[in-house]
Amino acid sequence: MSADDFIVTPWHVEGDIDYDKLVQKFGTEKISVELQNRIKKITGEDHFMLRRGIFFSHREMNRILDDYEKGNKFFLYTGRGPSGHTHIGHLIPWAFAKWLQKKFDVNMYFQLTDDEKFFSKPNLTLEDTEKFAYENALDFIALGFNPEKTKIIINTKNIQTLYPIAAQVAKKINFSNTKATFGFTNETNLGMIFYTSLQSAPCFIEDKPVLIPLGVDQDPHFRLTRDIAPKIGKPKPALIHNIMIPALEGPGGKMSASDENGTVYTTDAPNVVKKKINKYAFSGGRPDIEEHRRLGGNPDIDVSYQYLRIFFEPDDNKLRSIYEDYKSGKLLSGELKAILIEKINTFLAVHQEKREKAREKIDQFLFENK
Repeated sequence: MSADDFIVTPWHVEGDIDYDKLVQKFGTEKISVELQNRIKKITGEDHFMLRRGIFFSHREMNRILDDYEKGNKFFLYTGRGPSGHTHIGHLIPWAFAKWLQKKFDVNMYFQLTDDEKFFSKPNLTLEDTEKFAYENALDFIALGFNPEKTKIIINTKNIQTLYPIAAQVAKKINFSNTKATFGFTNETNLGMIFYTSLQSAPCFIEDKPVLIPLGVDQDPHFRLTRDIAPKIGKPKPALIHNIMIPALEGPGGKMSASDENGTVYTTDAPNVVKKKINKYAFSGGRPDIEEHRRLGGNPDIDVSYQYLRIFFEPDDNKLRSIYEDYKSGKLLSGELKAILIEKINTFLAVHQEKREKAREKIDQFLFENK
């Protein structure tokens, strides 16, 4: 695969992603300085994920803000395909969604697509994906969503609510569009072909517009949803996309729940986090200390620095200092990894405690079929 080639689909991400090219390929819109400033003005806060381009692209975010300023609320929706334990990359759109919920005081729906992972992963049973759905739900709740305004939808448990909406969607999507969007073949199972209709259903669960914070790899599902929304008399979903967090062995591609060596899970113990980062995290440093002191490292390709930039160091001044010290050679690769290890383990110590407490209140969050 050449440097210009990369693959981004809902099921597979590979290569060094050029996000400017991806915006053109997907037909989305880059988040402009004007849009950043508008969000800052309305919310009263300049979120570091917007400042740093972690959320970099959108579809019709301005329409959502136009409606909001006229007094018309929207609701939020995001989700997770439960194929394994939650990793730190999954937290990015969820944490941003929590911020949006707090700032705009809106309802939030979180869809766990246990059926889709059963369809797409030959080695997983429905019992497996159901178990992972509940485990993933604990991580979502641990971030601090408002239980009075947040509901978790599990597809196989809430199908009687989802199916009537999905049926309306399915009737308007033809196979040729689905095939063209996802590259399905004659060997693709029917569950996968129908699945976009189910993922679309929460977009229309309330009679108001929806905003979906999500990883950009999931955009193709909602391109189809946006195409059919007017045909069923509904507003098009608006989207705001985040970049992919690279695997530890990066750069390029994204962290995957099925690659244990390349992934930091929210359930990892401190010694496991330390071992994974020290052993596997891709370094932008030089081959030896003397050369590194003389020439400096490259933070732009260093995975430890990228994790700090994307999620674990919200303070711009501290991040800038780390960047400059690493680039000048003052900070060594091992020292940069040590900074990240401490940041992740400090975060996970709190998160894991909240995650355990979430077991006692999960019922408050589960959506009840009407």
